[in-house]
Amino acid sequence: MTSTHPLGRLHQTTMLVEALLMDQLALAETPAARCAYYRHTCDLPAGFHPEIGRITVRAGFVGAITMPAALGQQVHDDLIHHRNPLGPVISHVRSKRWTFLIRPDLPDDVRLFAELFRLNVSIVPIGGEIALPSPADTHAGYREWIVAPENRFRPSGAAIVDTVRSCRNTGPR
Repeated sequence: MTSTHPLGRLHQTTMLVEALLMDQLALAETPAARCAYYRHTCDLPAGFHPEIGRITVRAGFVGAITMPAALGQQVHDDLIHHRNPLGPVISHVRSKRWTFLIRPDLPDDVRLFAELFRLNVSIVPIGGEIALPSPADTHAGYREWIVAPENRFRPSGAAIVDTVRSCRNTGPR
């Protein structure tokens, strides 16, 4: 029975919209929905490995720099302090490492890799897999977003390397 009163129709419409939103929220917590979000909203060419429940993206179109969580926190704080844009950052909870997703603008330079290696920092090589947080990670404690992607923005890899250098030269804050 449909109400002809305007407030009755408004109430029915509101309830229908709420039901649709609840369905979308439930769907957003599936690996397929999360991959679709990463692909379409964040421009991350993500794929899903159903056998292990992992969502990954291959380095190339996107880059990544991984470092100890303590250094990652310093880099994060320094970027915020200097009002530099902050892109997506992943915490690998169990290994206590953070991965900054970047534009792949770093040179293929052995000296740069050696310098970063001495700081326990690594650049994910082209073709390497970058694991992204997935719904399966929520309760397992593997990966979580420190800064979740909301759009296509990723900072320059060179800017993140410069911030790493700055943080290592000044020490903990």
